[in-house]
Amino acid sequence: MPPKSGAHAGAAVPPPPEPKPEVPLEELAGVGPTIAEKLRESGYTDLMELAVASPGDVAEAAEIGVAVAQKIIGEARRKADVGGFESGTVVLERRKKLGRVTTNAKALDELLGGGVETQAITEFSGEFGTGKTQLGHQIAIDVQQPTAQGGLDGEVVYIDTESTFRPERIVDMAKGVGLDPEAALARIHVARAFNSNHQMLLVQKAQELAREKPIRLLVVDSLTAHFRSEYVGRGELAPRQQQLNRHLHELLRFGDTYNAAIVVTNQVSSRPDVLFGDPTRPIGGNIVAHAATYRVYLRKSKPPKRIARLIDSPNLPEGEAVFSLSADGVRD
Repeated sequence: MPPKSGAHAGAAVPPPPEPKPEVPLEELAGVGPTIAEKLRESGYTDLMELAVASPGDVAEAAEIGVAVAQKIIGEARRKADVGGFESGTVVLERRKKLGRVTTNAKALDELLGGGVETQAITEFSGEFGTGKTQLGHQIAIDVQQPTAQGGLDGEVVYIDTESTFRPERIVDMAKGVGLDPEAALARIHVARAFNSNHQMLLVQKAQELAREKPIRLLVVDSLTAHFRSEYVGRGELAPRQQQLNRHLHELLRFGDTYNAAIVVTNQVSSRPDVLFGDPTRPIGGNIVAHAATYRVYLRKSKPPKRIARLIDSPNLPEGEAVFSLSADGVRD
């Protein structure tokens, strides 16, 4: 069994909060079956999404007037019980309920403040072969372990956009931490995303699954591949970023609702104007940079070593950690 790693090891992690009973959109004043269906097709699947939407967006999605959209949004805000301000003390107490998942490498766990955090998006970016997918597989195994071993005793949703999920690798990694391979595979729910719209739809499907099973991790490998290939040229940059921004916020909302960790991998592009230093940068620009809570840049070292650099975090200093990729998975 792997050693305990990070401050989270052995700590009791509360279960995810019970979601409030959902109110069907049809129960809102002014919303009939036709309007409700149009709203759902546009991504407004629950009251909170409507409550924080702009009247113009709702009017366009449902093909209604702005005045009617304002009334619908107002009704959604009342029923969703949108909260106001709270003290920093309350926020601190709530953050104590967050869980952390080990990466199986003590140095990498310490770099992340104790492991991959729930209710946050952790982005692993880098060139091909730097270990992004391997980390996604490893964390999908580790989250299934008991809290004493750095896990959350939970299940996984894995959105595969580049056909890189390998059950054989899961079997190897499960054996490496002492888990039953068949049981580990059964607790990972994999879906292949064929385009960006399908990728966003799968997050909604994950919400349905999370109401039935203890989903504590959602992996998207990779986040930007479809967006990058479908929105080509400067003229498509704005719509691409808008869709990507929406997708990221849906992921974060999933993490908040089910106290789940969100892990995304990201591709990089080369910058020919950079003469010194690393000429690559993650895809997605400021949209991904602002939405991701923790950003980790991976690069190759002497095999089997990899170097992880924390390039952005709300509360942790920048730093580096070295880990290795072995037959058993991620290790120090």
